[in-house]
Amino acid sequence: MPKPATKLGVILTDRGSKYAVSGAAVDSRAQVDATLKTLKRDKAYAKATHNTWGVLLPDGTPLKGDDGEAGAGMVILRMLERAELQGHVIIVTRWYGGKHLGGDRFRHVQTCVSAYLDAYGDGGKKAD
Repeated sequence: MPKPATKLGVILTDRGSKYAVSGAAVDSRAQVDATLKTLKRDKAYAKATHNTWGVLLPDGTPLKGDDGEAGAGMVILRMLERAELQGHVIIVTRWYGGKHLGGDRFRHVQTCVSAYLDAYGDGGKKAD
């Protein structure tokens, strides 16, 4: 059973869209799915437009989910690889504000992931 997701809440807003970041220690795809399911029990997260995520499992297997936000999962995954953080899923949630953000949406995903990694010190290397 995975630990409950740590929610850092809304990190930024842009043109009506809101971005939040969450994450949890996991060691399997089943735990990733359980973490996402638990997060979506919160009505605000369940109603979000996108819950994108990425994880490097402890064995090094990369997994990601775009949830309709094409390319966002890969952004998260690349940042996890650079931070050398395995066994920790990071979820970036977006509530669409009615205006297209173009490439800014990827910068916002990066900002959210950076905020999460910074919460653990050493770019995420101290995460449980």
